[in-house]
Amino acid sequence: MKSVPALVMLLGLWLVPTLAPADVAERIRHRLEVLQAPGELEAGGERLYTAAVLQDFYEARGYRPIWFDDATPRAALAGLPAAIAAAHNEGLLPAHYHLAALETVLAELASRPATQRDSRVVTDAELLASDAFLLLAKHYADGKVDPGQVDPGWFLGREDTVLVPALEQAARGDVGAPASMLAALLPPQPAYAALRERLALQRALLSGEWTPVAQGPTLREGDSDERIEQLRRRLTELADLPEDAVPAQAEALTHFDAPLAAAVRRFQRRHGLEADAVVGARTLEALNVPPEARIEQLRVNMERWRWLPADLGNEHILVNIAGFFMSVMADGEEVMRQRVVVGRPYRRTPVFTGRMTYLVLNPSWEVPHSLAVQDQLPQIRRDPDYLRDMGFQVLRGWGAQEERIDPATVDWQALGPRSFPYRLRQSPGPRNALGQAKFMFPNQYNVYLHDTPARGLFAREDRAASSGCIRVSDPVGLAEWLLDGPGRPQAMSRERIRRTLDQGVETTVRLGRAVPVHLLYWTAWVEADGQVYYVRDIYDRDPAVRTALNEAPPR
Repeated sequence: MKSVPALVMLLGLWLVPTLAPADVAERIRHRLEVLQAPGELEAGGERLYTAAVLQDFYEARGYRPIWFDDATPRAALAGLPAAIAAAHNEGLLPAHYHLAALETVLAELASRPATQRDSRVVTDAELLASDAFLLLAKHYADGKVDPGQVDPGWFLGREDTVLVPALEQAARGDVGAPASMLAALLPPQPAYAALRERLALQRALLSGEWTPVAQGPTLREGDSDERIEQLRRRLTELADLPEDAVPAQAEALTHFDAPLAAAVRRFQRRHGLEADAVVGARTLEALNVPPEARIEQLRVNMERWRWLPADLGNEHILVNIAGFFMSVMADGEEVMRQRVVVGRPYRRTPVFTGRMTYLVLNPSWEVPHSLAVQDQLPQIRRDPDYLRDMGFQVLRGWGAQEERIDPATVDWQALGPRSFPYRLRQSPGPRNALGQAKFMFPNQYNVYLHDTPARGLFAREDRAASSGCIRVSDPVGLAEWLLDGPGRPQAMSRERIRRTLDQGVETTVRLGRAVPVHLLYWTAWVEADGQVYYVRDIYDRDPAVRTALNEAPPR
């Protein structure tokens, strides 16, 4: 006679229903019908986030599973957990994609023969797998965070990527298919891959001891101080100081020598600091940012890459607002780099993409109404000669009704933001706020690139000093690149450009082709030489993105 435990085991196996192919399809149908009633779609005890897509997808295929042949998992399903775990490398959290629940149901299925698998567990595994893949694919292709929800200054509109074809190919492929299909959805630009590599290097620093460089007096080349040994260690860890540049003699480790000064300058350049080799308060603060904080900074900026279209344009202009630079790209190469001045924190430059179609040499400046009353009016009140000295015209009306007003007839003290019926236009000239050129990519924010007579601003490290537009350090060079060169639809030689500028007459020049302009915001990026750069979050935009990345997907 069989023992009681053995009998219980046999009864348990007998009670498990024999699985028929139709069972899973029926259970999938019943599960998805929850969407027709109040409640949320769940599987394996977890909420499914792509329920509407799943309903359409499975209805179209008669509710047949895609990850299973009858009750036998396809090869691709075995590779899905590893593909989800790899989200860690992209700065995302694998726990957000059902990893633990999926591993649990797959382990339960593996513990039983195919004929004794519960159709409810197979259904859980099927729906968890499809939801995890679609959700992760969506976040790889379009980003996890909706930028419009975390910052009102982001206007990067783009169409959602269609992901069902990727799901079908992944589920029907081999064990490596989920990983390869997901990887194909990531940003293809080398700059994104470089951030991923830097993320791995920063995480490696966590395995070692991270001791802050001690506070103390400013350190300069030629100084001797015990803290200098800590400084050497930190710069070696960050690869700014080559290991072969560290002195072999113990007594020399505390001396601030020339190789150490070069390493400090390299570090300062990478962190948006004045490269003077002087370790003062700001440099010391940057040196002591822990790896955990840099990891979060890298994750935030990898997410920003996922918000962008895969194709930025063969020729395009990219402005990094936080980095204070403009990069001109052609055929995958940077052909020009310029310093720029961007909006002050209370007049932020928005993030969006436009298409540059024309430029204006010797532009006049039509002052926006808000700036006329906020900036110009106070100066007019203080100085009766301000308008004349700065070359402003006072106008009322538009077009044929435009009327030029004598400034002496206006009671400027009586005017205010709600009672300012005039327009101000500054004529071309050396004091014009737009300088020698403005570069137009029409947009609703009235933002464009332009020159400036305030040339001293470009020598500053912190260049958040405009009213929202982007001031470029070499406008003539940008104009020449846009207009002078082989294959330019609207050719204009640099000699003609300079003659036009010398004439001082406002001249509009159509480009003949639209050049994409991307106004972006990166606080961390990797240059072509492999060096990673970190800069201050001038608009305090990183925290909201970081918080959203670490939260579970929204309901």
